[in-house]
Amino acid sequence: MYKTPIIFACLAMFGASVCSADAADRTRKQDVPLYKDASASVESRVEDLISRMTLEEKILQLNQYTLGQNDNINNIGETVSQIPGETGSLIYFGDNAVLRNAMQKRAVEQTRLGIPILFGFDVIHGFRTVYPIPLAQAASWNPELAGQACRVAASEAYSAGVNWTFSPMVDIARDARWGRIAEGYGEDPHLASVFSAATVRAYQGDDLSQENNIAACLKHFVGYGASEAGRDYVPTEISRQTLWDTYLPPFEAGVKAGAATLMSSFNNISGTPGSANHYTMTEVVKNRWNHYGFIVADWNAVMQLVNQGLARDGKDAACLAFNAGLDMDMVDNCYGEHLAALVDEGKVSMERVDDAVRRILRLKFMLGLFEKPYTEELPDSERFMLPESLAAVEALAQESMVLLKNEGNVLPLENKASVALVGPMARNQGDLLGSWYGRGRDSDVISIYDGLSGALAGKTEILYAKGCDFDGNDTTGFAEAVAAASQAEAVLLCLGEKRNWSGENASRSTIALPEIQEELLKAVKRAGKPVVVILSNGRSLDLTRIAPLADAVLEIWQPGVMAGPAVAGIITGKYNPSGRLPVTFPYTTGQIPIYYNHRASGRTGSQGRYQDIPSTPMYEFGYGLSYTDFEYGELELSSDTFRAGDRITASITVKNSGRRDGKETVQWYISDPACSITRPVRELKHFEKKLIPAGEEAVFTFEIDPMRDLSFVDHDGKRFLEPGDYYIMVKDRKYKITLADE
Repeated sequence: MYKTPIIFACLAMFGASVCSADAADRTRKQDVPLYKDASASVESRVEDLISRMTLEEKILQLNQYTLGQNDNINNIGETVSQIPGETGSLIYFGDNAVLRNAMQKRAVEQTRLGIPILFGFDVIHGFRTVYPIPLAQAASWNPELAGQACRVAASEAYSAGVNWTFSPMVDIARDARWGRIAEGYGEDPHLASVFSAATVRAYQGDDLSQENNIAACLKHFVGYGASEAGRDYVPTEISRQTLWDTYLPPFEAGVKAGAATLMSSFNNISGTPGSANHYTMTEVVKNRWNHYGFIVADWNAVMQLVNQGLARDGKDAACLAFNAGLDMDMVDNCYGEHLAALVDEGKVSMERVDDAVRRILRLKFMLGLFEKPYTEELPDSERFMLPESLAAVEALAQESMVLLKNEGNVLPLENKASVALVGPMARNQGDLLGSWYGRGRDSDVISIYDGLSGALAGKTEILYAKGCDFDGNDTTGFAEAVAAASQAEAVLLCLGEKRNWSGENASRSTIALPEIQEELLKAVKRAGKPVVVILSNGRSLDLTRIAPLADAVLEIWQPGVMAGPAVAGIITGKYNPSGRLPVTFPYTTGQIPIYYNHRASGRTGSQGRYQDIPSTPMYEFGYGLSYTDFEYGELELSSDTFRAGDRITASITVKNSGRRDGKETVQWYISDPACSITRPVRELKHFEKKLIPAGEEAVFTFEIDPMRDLSFVDHDGKRFLEPGDYYIMVKDRKYKITLADE
C-alpha cells in the first residue's frame, strides 16, 4: 500500500485516477496468497499455507535428506533434479551457497506452492573457524565467551546457506568412556543449563529472520549421556526422578531461551526409546513446556526402533515415532514411505500431520526463508577465518584450558634458554580440531609448535622431537626425545587423543592414554629436567601414571584453530590460566561413574569404599589452578532466616593476593541435609567469573530465590520447597540458613 502523504498528494493531483489505481492494487493483493504476504502474521500465513497443501506435500515437509556429500560443481543440475523440490529439509554438506541456492531455486520456483527448504548442518563448535569442543567451552565457565564463538559459527554457517544447526548438545554425561562426552557441557545440570541458554541465544539472536542468525537444536532428547558402560546407542535405565532432577534441566533452560528445535535421542529410556517416547516429546516438551518448534529425529533414528525391539518394521516405526511427537524424520525415509498409508488406515490422524507440518512451516517463516530464500555467494576471504573471529576463538581457547598441576611453580616458563618440545601432539594440527569439526581444515590450525615458535622467537631455542605416535609400540623415537630433553632446561611433553577417539561411536574401555605415551613420559623424565605435560583430549582422562611423573599438567582439551597461540600464551605467562573442570577426572577408569553431586551413602567413614584404590577422584569437578593466589573472605548474608517468598543476598570478597592479574570463578553450592526426596550432597546453583588485578579484591554476589535455588523436583517435575535448614557452600566455607515454617 502507498504511504499516507503520497495518497494525499495523488488525490490532490489526480482525483479519481487514484481510486482506480487503489482498486487495481486491492485486486492484485487478492491474487497473492496470504502465506506470501510478508506483512501478515506468522500464524495466519502458516494456516493459510496448510489449507492449500495436499497430503503428499505435507508429508514431504516432514522428511529430511542430504545434499552435497559427494557432489562437485559439474553435477549440480543432476543432483538437484534427483531431490523433490517439496522436501522439508536437507542436511547441507557444502561450504558455499552455490549448490544450496540451486536446490532452493527448484523448491521456490519450480514447485506448486514454492515452499523453501530448510538447510541444516552439524555446526557443533565452529563452521570453518573451529573453536574448542563444548566440553572445553564449559571449562571456561564463561558463557559469554562461548556465545561470542557461537556468533562466529552462526555467521559463517549462514554465509554457506545453513539456516539450522544441530547444536547445542546438552546431554549430562558422567562416564568419560562415552565418546560423545566431548560434545556436551559436562556432568552438572546447572552448568549445562547456563551454557545451553547462552548458546541458543547466541545462535538465534533476537530475531531469527535477521542475517547471520540460525536456528538452534537441543540434543539429544533425552538421557543419551546415561549410556551404559560408555557404549553408544545402548539402552539407559533412568527413573522419572532422575530424568527430572538431572537430565531434563538443560533442555528446559534451552527451551526457555527460545530454542527453535530439539532432536530426539537414540537411547532406549527404561523400555521406551527416546525417538518414540510420548511422555518426553509430547507430554513434556509440547504440552508442559509449550514449545512452539519441532522435534527432528537423529540420523536414521526412526528405523532404529526396529533394532531396539519396539517396532516390527519401518511402517510400524514411523507410526510409533510420529504419534509420540517426532515431527521430522532424518534420512531414513520412513515417513516418506509410510505416512500416507498410515493416514489412510486411520493409524495417524490428519490433526497430528497438520500439527507437525505447522511447526516446521512456522520455523521457515520465522527464519524469513519465504522472503529471502537465497544466500549471497561471497568469497571465502570475506566469510571465514576473519581476524575478529580468530581473536574471539583464541580467547575462548585459553580460558578453557585448565592447569591441573604446577609443582614448584614450573609454569609459566620464563628466562629459559632452551626448551624441548616433545610428543605426538606437538606439531599435530588436525587432531587439535576434535570431533565434529564442521568444514574446518587441518591447515587452518596453528600447531603448538608454531604457536610456541612465534611466542619464543629470539628468546628461547626450541628442540623438537616427536618421540612416538599416539599409539602402537614403536619406541625408536624415544632416543631423540631423551636427547632433546637432556639438552634443554625444561620439557614440554604434548600427549593426548586423536580426534576420532572421541565423538559419536567412539566409546573406549579405558580412559587412560595408550601405554606408549606413558612410556615416553617415563623416558624423558629420566633426563632430570622439569616436565610439563600438555594434554589434548575430548574427555576426562585417567592420569594415575602421568600426573605423579609430571611437574606440571595443563589440560588444553581440543582447542581448535587457535590452539598454538592459546597454549603458548599460557605457557609463557601472557595468559593466566582460569579454566576449571566441568567434569570429574577419576583416579582410575575403574571409578566410573564418579561425579561430585552424588547422593549420600547409607554408611559413612571407610565403609563402602574401594579396597584397592582411593575412592576420591584425581581432580574434582570445578578444580583448576592459577598463576596467582586468591584469598576468600567470610561470606555475608542479608539474613540467615527467611520465608519462601523472601530473597536473600549472599556475598563474599575475594582478593588477588598474588603478583599477577587473574580471573577467578566463584562457585556457589547449596545442600539440603534432610529432604523428603534425598538430594545430592552438593548442588551448583550459581557461578560468576571476574578479572581481579593483582593486589585488588572483588565482591561476588548470589541473590537467592528460595523457590528457584533451594527447591527440588519430584518424579513428575513438580517443584517443592520444604522448611528447615539448608547450607550455602563456597570454596571450603559452609554456612547454614533456615527456611521458617509458614
